[in-house]
Amino acid sequence: RRNTRMNGLLIDCFAGGGGASKGIELALNRPIDIAINHDPEAIRIHRVNHPHTLHLTEDIFTVDLPKYVAGRPVDLMWASPDCTSHSKAKGGQPRHQGLRILPWAVYKHAKAILPEVIIMENVEEIQQWGPLDATGRPIKERAGEDYNKFISSMCSLGYAFDSRELVAADYGAPTTRKRWYAIFRRDKRPIIWPAPTHSKEGRPGTEKWVPCGDFIDWSDLGRSIFDRPKPLADATLRRIANGYRKYVVENPTPYIVNNKEAVSFLIQYHGETKAGDARGQLLTEPIKTIDTSNRYGLVTAFVTKFYKTGIGQSCREPLHTITTSPGHFGLVSAFLIKYYGTGGGQTLAEPLATITTKDRFGLVNVVTELDGEKYILKDIFLRMLKAEPELKLMQGFPADYIITHDCEGKPYPIKEQVARIGNSVVPIMAKVLVQANCPHLIREELSA
Repeated sequence: RRNTRMNGLLIDCFAGGGGASKGIELALNRPIDIAINHDPEAIRIHRVNHPHTLHLTEDIFTVDLPKYVAGRPVDLMWASPDCTSHSKAKGGQPRHQGLRILPWAVYKHAKAILPEVIIMENVEEIQQWGPLDATGRPIKERAGEDYNKFISSMCSLGYAFDSRELVAADYGAPTTRKRWYAIFRRDKRPIIWPAPTHSKEGRPGTEKWVPCGDFIDWSDLGRSIFDRPKPLADATLRRIANGYRKYVVENPTPYIVNNKEAVSFLIQYHGETKAGDARGQLLTEPIKTIDTSNRYGLVTAFVTKFYKTGIGQSCREPLHTITTSPGHFGLVSAFLIKYYGTGGGQTLAEPLATITTKDRFGLVNVVTELDGEKYILKDIFLRMLKAEPELKLMQGFPADYIITHDCEGKPYPIKEQVARIGNSVVPIMAKVLVQANCPHLIREELSA
């Protein structure tokens, strides 16, 4: 039935490009009232998607939020402080103290305007938030001290509190991004955690995780890794080779595109975990966490039916001597010789030279089986994933969310598009958490 209650304000404290704001809007059928972010580039994208929101390009610690609230009630405040100085992705690097204390801005504003519900999002490592030593590194023995102080301070304002680590793919997003979510509420209503709607295996009562391959623009496969004016870096070739072995040769169910004319997988532009390993994934899975730099490359390996001529072999055997027969191995062999060879490389314009027996060349003439038929590698294409629409959709944004230009139609740089996506809250997560905890705030019709 129609909700006749006079709604209070909705505030997004670390608005970024608008992932949380969009999720809240989808949940409550009403726009965010106030969005705060210090970065004018982030506000540019937020404004074009949320034109009815008051945008404050200000520092979260110094913004005079009570001035803008002006005594009105605040129903919901969402807060996703910068997580980079808590994340394990920092490894052993020094932390930035100014970023680590950002949650205290949430406490400051909570104390001043007392929102009925506050939802926070961060990396799970925030629960280990504690003091730093003189070099800027966490003191292990004091891990969690600052986190516990922060939670206790929030509860001292009269908030009930609970937190969980949730995976976005479990709620229908095509990303396995895992985050810590905290709910504080002072309206005496219960804190509710929505039940997962999806699971990796598709267990009873859930659907299977959404594959990221559903969001690839298959009309653009990139271009061949061979005969490029600027050859690919050895590290990139190594990632492709290791990925082809892991996700095609050694995988009984590779991701097939173009009616068995090609197989695809993703590589990640990070150092491999160990020699010969492949950092990447299949397209049948949700994409792993998207960060602020475009680190995902789409590899498409074109294959052709293999007609036995006596040269097929297992990749577990040493390499057989390869003849100069044209059309079978020229492309892939030149590629793998370049990567694995010790002075035996050659150009693609030459017939393939005889290779001595070394089992590290085993992938050169491996035969891959797809649905019982034998195929052999013909060519390999590579391109980076696109911010629009691929990364945007894989992060869970709706298709009509604008990341390519601002309100004046000025183009938004690709680098900034990727950064906004990588920094964003997965909109689906904001939607399900707000729907579960704030159904009393839902409007029947979206405000004009």
